[in-house]
Amino acid sequence: MPTPAPGLFPGPVPTPMPAPAPVPGPTLADIARAAEVSTATVSHALNGTGRLGESTRRRVREVAGALGYGARRGPHNRSLGVAVTTYAGFAWDFARIAYFSRLLTAATSAAHAHGYALTTLPADRGAEPLWHQLAVDGMLLLDTPADDPVLRALRARGLPVVFDGRPPDPRPGDVWVDNDHTATTHEVLDHLARSGARRIALHSGYGREFYTEAVTSAYEHWCASHGRAPLVVPFDPNDAAGHAFDPAFTGPDRPDAVYCVYDPGGRQVLAAAARHGIAIPGRAGSAGSGVEGLLLVCASEDPAYAENEPAVTTVTFDPDRIAATAVSVLVKLVESGHVESPGQLTVPAGLRVRASSQPPHMY
Repeated sequence: MPTPAPGLFPGPVPTPMPAPAPVPGPTLADIARAAEVSTATVSHALNGTGRLGESTRRRVREVAGALGYGARRGPHNRSLGVAVTTYAGFAWDFARIAYFSRLLTAATSAAHAHGYALTTLPADRGAEPLWHQLAVDGMLLLDTPADDPVLRALRARGLPVVFDGRPPDPRPGDVWVDNDHTATTHEVLDHLARSGARRIALHSGYGREFYTEAVTSAYEHWCASHGRAPLVVPFDPNDAAGHAFDPAFTGPDRPDAVYCVYDPGGRQVLAAAARHGIAIPGRAGSAGSGVEGLLLVCASEDPAYAENEPAVTTVTFDPDRIAATAVSVLVKLVESGHVESPGQLTVPAGLRVRASSQPPHMY
């Protein structure tokens, strides 16, 4: 700070306070002693190198995190991180999925509005050292699964975390932003039933995050309460032709409606229905098919579902609002250390009804 000119203060010119000395962090030797391994082993474990057993590598990193290795020291970095950890373990481009793309864009804007940078971490487990060493003030985790190594590392470092989606084992003080998946699933199924569907299938069962479990549970509960037999068709992200539907579409009790839990699911159903000659409302040649065709709803933020033929009914989870809410809460945790009401912050989902889920006379 420059020395003020004489006369600007009524008394003596104040002496600037010296900056606080940085608090030293643990060394590799400290971690090695605590983990009872060599410093070379610690180096390999933290950098993802060497030929270490996975249990040794994990134990060293957890010890390092518990000792505060890589934790923020001194002033804030004014930087936040975001990671999608549901399918972490291989390099998949989650930014190509419309939901994540919109959320990441909105989260970046929200972080910048609060004066923070935002770093997006890759999904590949090969980037795991980043989770232990990344210089951020807090993290936003999307769809964290059970036994998430990213979450373990962040908790060990003592970093504030806010979740998109309920964590599997929330702790007191945890905060997550989510939709009411039970109410939304029931709304979708009620809509399909009003449109004449009698046999509704759920395209689900891939992820291990709370979202998949919540929707599947709500679907099974709805079927039981309405006297319907549940039919869960397994989702495969690589099944572009929708072959998972072949047994259901050729069987004696063919579904007359499908609710897809994942963004690519609607395109897979459309492909499978075309292969089997099954009509979908809004698609050319479907007029007059009624419920003998196939009604379709897909949870997706992809605008192509509204623009193509048929126009597909979608569920939007409003990722823009989820991102803005999550970042705002994360900044509050970073700057004050707590929030007034931990637990779930609920963002309403929305059903966008289009031709694919209505009887032909309705469109």
